[in-house]
Amino acid sequence: MSISILLTIAVIGILLLLVLIIKFKVQPFIALLLVSLFVALATGIPANKIWSIITSGMGGLLGHVALIIGLGAMLGKLIEHSGGTYSLAQYFTNKLGKKRTIAALTIAAFILGIPVFFEVGFIVVIPIIYGFAKINNLSPVKFGLPVSGAMLTVHVVLSPHPGPVAAISNLKADMGLQTMIALTIAITVAVVGVYYAKFLNRKDYKIDEEILNEMSNTKHADNLKSAPHAYTIVALIVAPILLIMMGTVSNYLMGDTELSRYLGLIGAPGIALLIAIFLACYFIGRQQKWSIKKCSEIMDHSLPGIATIIFVIGGGGIFGKVLIESGIGKSLADALYIINLPLIPAAFLMSLALRASQGSATVAIITTSSLLAESTAELSQVKIALITISTCFGGLGLSHVNDAGFWVVTKYLGLSVSDGLKTWTVLTTVLGLTGFLLTWLVWYFV
Repeated sequence: MSISILLTIAVIGILLLLVLIIKFKVQPFIALLLVSLFVALATGIPANKIWSIITSGMGGLLGHVALIIGLGAMLGKLIEHSGGTYSLAQYFTNKLGKKRTIAALTIAAFILGIPVFFEVGFIVVIPIIYGFAKINNLSPVKFGLPVSGAMLTVHVVLSPHPGPVAAISNLKADMGLQTMIALTIAITVAVVGVYYAKFLNRKDYKIDEEILNEMSNTKHADNLKSAPHAYTIVALIVAPILLIMMGTVSNYLMGDTELSRYLGLIGAPGIALLIAIFLACYFIGRQQKWSIKKCSEIMDHSLPGIATIIFVIGGGGIFGKVLIESGIGKSLADALYIINLPLIPAAFLMSLALRASQGSATVAIITTSSLLAESTAELSQVKIALITISTCFGGLGLSHVNDAGFWVVTKYLGLSVSDGLKTWTVLTTVLGLTGFLLTWLVWYFV
């Protein structure tokens, strides 16, 4: 088939995916599976090969992703259950002072957001936001916008969150290298978020009365009594990141030596997270007087919540495999070469468009990275990492009414839909665009 026909089929497939998810409310995994079947048949893949492509697509991606997401969710659950969130918030507030409470909460949220999924993390920190809002006699929106912006930024660009993990796998990026670059850019984006949220908060937004009642009933200090020290929480979150980075750096500095192989094993994302879980069970478990059985029960509770995410990612793996086997991936790479559109803005714009149209950052990131997989094959690892990050920042922007995160933020902060669009939607778009521009800037120096 010609490039134009293959790309037309791809566009029809994506539009069909959006219609199924948005209009008919089809479960995303089922929608991805149906669209994959359509694209496979429309592009002429032999019927007797389609099922094997489907199973290899799902298994190939989940083989890399499921382990990391599962272990990351367990670590996050242990921290969340221990009250570590409150400990982090209180520590940074005490260090920075009450005048810098917003900055303190944002730093705590940024760190917490690394192992904890966005919606879960935001719901966990919302009592802290209410507590500080009540103490300072301010609207919870003043604290909630920068905090939620920082947490979502981490969620879309850093492992072990599902979108970036899947994109790293699809584009065959080096996770340690991607993490080092993404973490640096994400910190800058979070700082921009604090100042831009302050700009948005020049206006006072009307807050729902139920939220005001919730604030008045918040007992912030009681939640801190049995929580582990903030140093412990920071160490547990930073440990796997440092191990992953160590594995990457050792390979570059030492080459293929016996020591670098062992350091590479320890720095493998799954092993690094497993080590962090053992450390959490020991240090948090001992402080909280948890038995091994109790730690296991807490970790068990983290798994049902990620089942849907795992399947959606698997569906994205199926779609990606079909795109490759059908020749659509190569056709897109050829088309980008012909029109001379740089990969960095192409990745961002495609991901942003998918995010705006169907709501899920994860689906947008997975789909875009699947489409671009063959376009990055000949690039250096640094450039592949940057394209991965650009794809992820596209999934950050334009959060609106078709996004579950939009409703979580607006509901818990007591914002109306119109005010949510004026604040949260604008903030996420500014953050996504900032991250993209910084990524593109780095591209010119590598």
